[in-house]
Amino acid sequence: MNTLVALAIAPVGVGDELKEYVAEVIRVIRASGLSCRTNSMFTEIEGDWDDVMRVVRDATFVLAERGIRTEVVLKADIRPGFENMMERKVRVVDELLEGAGEAEATGAEVEPAAPKGEC
Repeated sequence: MNTLVALAIAPVGVGDELKEYVAEVIRVIRASGLSCRTNSMFTEIEGDWDDVMRVVRDATFVLAERGIRTEVVLKADIRPGFENMMERKVRVVDELLEGAGEAEATGAEVEPAAPKGEC
């Protein structure tokens, strides 16, 4: 079942500089072969539920198995029948914004968009 997660894994109690630890975590995620995207706050991972949860476990344990207290923040979107939601969700919103921008530029009234069944 397709699953999209936003994930933040960080060590606790190791000082102020976390970048080396975070890099270790992201290295595990990227090596998984699953679709992923990292931004300043989270890494998104998309794939089958079991595969995604295995990567979450492996990425968490890269720190925890070294005796480092590890904090995990996870938000999941399980959406049966949908794939590539990491890209599609953003594209749908961008398309709506582009349509609103064109209407605003011409002075036309902007009507609410009909639901597209995405996002």
